[in-house]
Amino acid sequence: MSEETAMNKPTAATQAGALSFEESTRRLSAIVEELEGGELPLEKSLALFEEGVRLARAAKERLDRAERRVEELLGVDAQGKPIVREFES
Repeated sequence: MSEETAMNKPTAATQAGALSFEESTRRLSAIVEELEGGELPLEKSLALFEEGVRLARAAKERLDRAERRVEELLGVDAQGKPIVREFES
């Protein structure tokens, strides 16, 4: 197996959603490239598509959380004071 193929192979981390947002988007790009090549057997294509859907959903959840956090950071209370709370990672 080539180094590039090894990098594109799904891992437990990608399945568990343990990748960072940036790692997820890189993996999604690799999946798209593989699928667009059109040379994969159907089962492999389906497996890659499923992995891509999982990654895309996890990335969207991360983006949604980041957006909510930014909105909170920009928020102010009735007295015009910033609304502050502990950051959830």
